[in-house]
Amino acid sequence: MTVTRRGFGKTREGCDLALYTIKNDNDMSVCLTDLGAAIVSIMLPDRNGTMRDVVLGYDDAEGYYSNICYFGAVVGRSCNRIDGGKFHINGKEYQLALNGDGCNLHSGPDGFEQRQWQTEKVTDNSVCFHIADRDGQQGYPGNFEASITYTLTSENELILHYEGNCDRDTIANMTNHVYFNLEGHDSGDILQQELMLTADYYTPVWDSRSIPAGEIAAVKGTPMDFAKTKRIGLEIDADFEQLKFAGGYDHNFVIKTDKGKVEKFAEAYSPKTGIRLKAYTDLPGVQFYAGNFITPQTGKGGAVYAKRQGFCLETQYYPNSINQEGFAKPLLKAGEKYETVTCYKFSVE
Repeated sequence: MTVTRRGFGKTREGCDLALYTIKNDNDMSVCLTDLGAAIVSIMLPDRNGTMRDVVLGYDDAEGYYSNICYFGAVVGRSCNRIDGGKFHINGKEYQLALNGDGCNLHSGPDGFEQRQWQTEKVTDNSVCFHIADRDGQQGYPGNFEASITYTLTSENELILHYEGNCDRDTIANMTNHVYFNLEGHDSGDILQQELMLTADYYTPVWDSRSIPAGEIAAVKGTPMDFAKTKRIGLEIDADFEQLKFAGGYDHNFVIKTDKGKVEKFAEAYSPKTGIRLKAYTDLPGVQFYAGNFITPQTGKGGAVYAKRQGFCLETQYYPNSINQEGFAKPLLKAGEKYETVTCYKFSVE
């Protein structure tokens, strides 16, 4: 196992950026940058020994500054949507910026994905990035200290370990917005790739703003059912109101996990390359997003990315859960520790 470091250009303030590469003995490697604590690439051999980069991303820092799709980046303090950008903690109302059709999306602008994180620790198979979010920054209360440690194991697991604390009660709900394409980032759409989710329920949305309506609905008998493995594209354009709202899959699924226990919630597979992805988390929800709104743009190596050329499995507390009765709250109490784990494990068949 090795970790190497090289330059990745400069921040807009003129500071040096870094690109770290972790490589194991199976010819799998993961590239990470301190800009947005982003996953830049995940390389591994397919069943024929051809190296495949299975995540979407950019070749340089400017791409990540223009990253409207959040490719590979950590988002926070709170991922996904907060209706009206408003929430209450201890009887006080807080107002966030509205950057997503009447809601706050991924805590932007000035989100974690647009900032340089500090490299806190590097070992022979891990990199830890740290960020300090001051009281009132993005509109959230409290001085929030957060970190993410990426670890690559000899079993081809990429483990994402999030930690944080705050000196006031606040929201903490970070995720990584990595887009997977198990045929390669430059291979076209993901519609023939297969997916299974251990979710009997999901949270339907009101309308095209994709904010949950507050109910939990069964997936059985609907195109939302991935309890048995099926092609992502099989029912993505079905005559189903929820899919019409979001232009395809962009919904929070209720994961069957015990609180505090890291369990498998998804498997994805490419029949073309033989690459399989198993995903694990201790969080209650996952946003399965099929890349419906990827606008044509140039990615790594000159590849042109477009609609549905990557899918996301964003582990999270449910969207807008801070404002919904009955949903687990992403509330971090002052002095308590925020800690959660997500793991993506790769194999080849």
